[in-house]
Order: sequence, then structure tokens, then C-alpha cells
Amino acid sequence: MLKIKIKKVEVKNPELIKNSKKDKKGILDIKVEMDNNVIIDIEMQAKDEKNIIERSTTYTGKMIASQLQQAETYGILRKTIFIGILNFNYIKRNSYHNVGKMKFEETEQEEYVDMGYKEEETIASPFIEMHFIELPKFRKKKPGIDTKLDQWLWFLSGKEEMIEMAEKENKEIKKAADTLDRISLDPKEREIYESIVQAEFNQKVSNQKFLEEGIKEGKAEGKKEKGLEVAKKLLEKNIDVKTIAEVTGISENEIQKLIETE
Repeated sequence: MLKIKIKKVEVKNPELIKNSKKDKKGILDIKVEMDNNVIIDIEMQAKDEKNIIERSTTYTGKMIASQLQQAETYGILRKTIFIGILNFNYIKRNSYHNVGKMKFEETEQEEYVDMGYKEEETIASPFIEMHFIELPKFRKKKPGIDTKLDQWLWFLSGKEEMIEMAEKENKEIKKAADTLDRISLDPKEREIYESIVQAEFNQKVSNQKFLEEGIKEGKAEGKKEKGLEVAKKLLEKNIDVKTIAEVTGISENEIQKLIETE
């Protein structure tokens, strides 16, 4: 995908460092460091959550910021690459592999200054790069297996006959396919996987439950506060406690406390 030679890849802790307590916690799918001083975030998205551009920008920015936090100097800034492999179409471009870099815009005529440069720089920052692979576009194009990238994308797409062809061309794909089969068939490996999935599901259910309870309590608290405000106004008009309790739903004891605090 990157069209470069790689000697070593090291998988790192995928948790992004927060700048403050208020920052949203981020967990990358795969964070790797390569031998050529490059940091990469690889994200795989099966469902379109309508936020891949915002998410990729945020994660890339946080990875850059975390470098500066650790070193406290701009001189050591390393190139950061985001790779998003998407099982849906998202970008309005006629390509299944789109590469984004921070580039300068074309020079406006009124801002032109003849500095004698025969070739102008086009890249504004060499430290940021984004790759988006859209698998539905790839499948629609139906490319062959000539390139390493196409071979791997067929593997990810799950089309059996193409995977078999790719395996013959690429021994690493054969190794990956064998590993996937082993995990799928091994009861212990499958149990571990299912435990992870169940834990994630339980967490989502728990979060949803806490959210619903919080909303319910908030509404109840808001209703009570409103009732107390109404009760205070009725007391000012010398309405009796029993009537106020019936109108507002506030207990007579609580209304009596309002009288005592006045």
C-alpha cells in the first residue's frame, strides 16, 4: 500500500495518550512503528458510522501530539500515517485506494512573486498521510491478483476463489488464511474470541443502562426542582400546604421545610 520497503514492524500499545482529563479516550485498532521512523494507525471499519474523516483526523492529530509530549521538541517529529480499510463506500472519488496529503493550494495570480523557483514545493507537511481503502469499490472493479495490495484486498474481501488464487501467489496470505482457519476451528481460540465479543457487548449494554438511568434520574430531578419552584410561588400567595402538595406532587413534609427555611 505504501510502496516502500519495510524491514521491521512493531505493534505498539493502541491506547492514545489524553492531553487532559476532559479529552475523549481513543483506542486504535492497530498502532505500529516501522523501521523507517514512521508511526501508523490501521483502522478497519465494517459499518459506516458517518464519522471516518473526523475519526481519522482526530486519531492522527493525537498520535502527532503524543510524540511531542514524550520528547518535548519539534525536531524529532515522525511521519504519521492513517490507514482506513472500509467495508463501505465513503469518499466521492473514482478510486478504491485514495491517498491524502497536506498540500499547498495553487498560487493566486495577485500573490505571485518571482523567486526564480523552477519547481515549487507542493507538500505542506511531509509528516501527515492518509490512506483509505474502500472494499466495495475494489470488488466492483474486479482487479486481478497482480499486485501485493490486490492480493491482500481479495483476502480481506472474503471471495473464496480469489483468495485461493492469491494464496498461490503470496505465501504470507496462505499463512494468514491458515491462521484464520485454525482460530475458527480451535475451540479454545474460539472461546477466547467469543469471550471478547461478549465482554464488549456487556459493556455496551451496561453503558446504555447507565445512560437511560441517568436520563430518568435527571428528568425526575428536573421535575422535582420545577415542583419546588411552583410550591414556593404558591406559598407566597398563602395557599395552604395540602393544596400545594396536590398541585405540585411535592410531599407536605418537604413543603413544610420550605416554609421553615423562608
